[in-house]
Amino acid sequence: MGRRHGWRPTVALCQVDGFPVDRLELLYDVKFSRLAHTVRRDIAGISPDTEVLLREMNMEDPWDFEEVYTKLYDFARTYGFDEDRERYHIHLTTGTHVGQICWFLLSESRHIPAALIQTGPPRGEDSTGTFDLIDLDLSRYDALQQRFDQQTREYGNLLKGGIETRNRTYNDLIERIEQVAGISDAPILLQGESGTGKSELAERIYELKLQKRRVKGRLVSVNCATLKGTSAIPTLFGQRRSHTGQPGTERAGLLREADGGVLFLDEVDRLGLDEQAMLLHALETGRYYPLGSDSEVTSRFQVIAGATGDLAMLAGEGAFRPDLLSRLNLWTFTLPALRERPEDMEANLKYELARAERTLGTRVGFNADAAEAWLRFARAADTPWPGNFRDFSGAILRLCTLAPRGRITRAQVDNETETLKRRWRTSERDLDARLIAEVTQDLIDPFDVPQLANVIRVCRSSATISDAGRRLFAVSRESRSTRNDADRLRKYLARFGLSWSELRS
Repeated sequence: MGRRHGWRPTVALCQVDGFPVDRLELLYDVKFSRLAHTVRRDIAGISPDTEVLLREMNMEDPWDFEEVYTKLYDFARTYGFDEDRERYHIHLTTGTHVGQICWFLLSESRHIPAALIQTGPPRGEDSTGTFDLIDLDLSRYDALQQRFDQQTREYGNLLKGGIETRNRTYNDLIERIEQVAGISDAPILLQGESGTGKSELAERIYELKLQKRRVKGRLVSVNCATLKGTSAIPTLFGQRRSHTGQPGTERAGLLREADGGVLFLDEVDRLGLDEQAMLLHALETGRYYPLGSDSEVTSRFQVIAGATGDLAMLAGEGAFRPDLLSRLNLWTFTLPALRERPEDMEANLKYELARAERTLGTRVGFNADAAEAWLRFARAADTPWPGNFRDFSGAILRLCTLAPRGRITRAQVDNETETLKRRWRTSERDLDARLIAEVTQDLIDPFDVPQLANVIRVCRSSATISDAGRRLFAVSRESRSTRNDADRLRKYLARFGLSWSELRS
């Protein structure tokens, strides 16, 4: 055993100090039956306490991956492992390279609950050979786990746009998205108020998928609210010149452009029912007919959808196809509104300052009292931020543009905050008056106008009808035996001929 040419890995395995082998299962081909029995006899001579079981497993081609993996998988499936009473190991040193790969895959996937053993020939006269034990539970390896944790943080930082957010709800959401987007090709639905960053997050999800090699193609974005009338179908699905006979009317369509990449359907809740039906077929089969074509086109792409409205509510009202909703909402993530993330205001302020500096080409900063005043206003409970980050970003850009000598003053901040408040009040009054006039045809008592206007404001600033109901019935709901706030609000709106989907459109 001391000479390299005489080293026998299976026999030597039973001579390793501190590693007693109670039972050894030796898989062999019938062509090597004599060798298998010789190995069993030799092990009995050096390790009499080791039980050697010979298992015949014949291979037509031991280098054929499919055959080897299938037979080893069947062996593992019927073995009857008892992890509570036994520890299992796989000796990787013997067999073909294909066999070693298959053993590794079965162990890594936990089809075989075993650690791996790698042995080598002796390096000295007194050695029985090298012995390495490899446990595929990577959580036990601190350096590897730290590297994985660092990579996860980097991916999370990518999804957050480099912003050091502190809001627990948002950070948990980003962590879940990173887990899903990195291993799944299923559709992702992003819900949230207008301006909460759905489009930006969709772009970052695409970048994450690109880095993880989940996609190879490009990101194709479409605002479904702009797909109106006869142009909607050719824009999405393409058009053949034969349909119109006019030169220059042939187009590939956005679904074809997204082949191999990601299609982002922003405001998917605004998509027409006909387009929804065609989109569902394309998502499920990867095939569709361009307008004016008798031949199907194939396009495989992943989908990210963004929605401001409540798709479940729209489906219940017949404005959105339930089967398409089921296809899109396997992974649904609701982005919190800016006003729900007060602890992130300072981080977002730094981000918007840096972006404004890149846009303007000049460095800008806040005076200390100005920064304090701005953050106090931004975090205040009565600051609605109806446009969310659109309002926030626009305000910072205005402050930076007008900053004297690159410094934002307290007076500027006071002026900007008053401008925002006035703009929001005017917008709310105009919107409420217009909406009430349009949907009620002025058939409403003046007594009901203020209350209905407040209900409309709350509905428009809430992510779901249940959230709006909880805010509107915050006191009375405590004394009720049942708290179906959504149903109460739905019935109140119906008194005036209104629906949740109308208020959210």
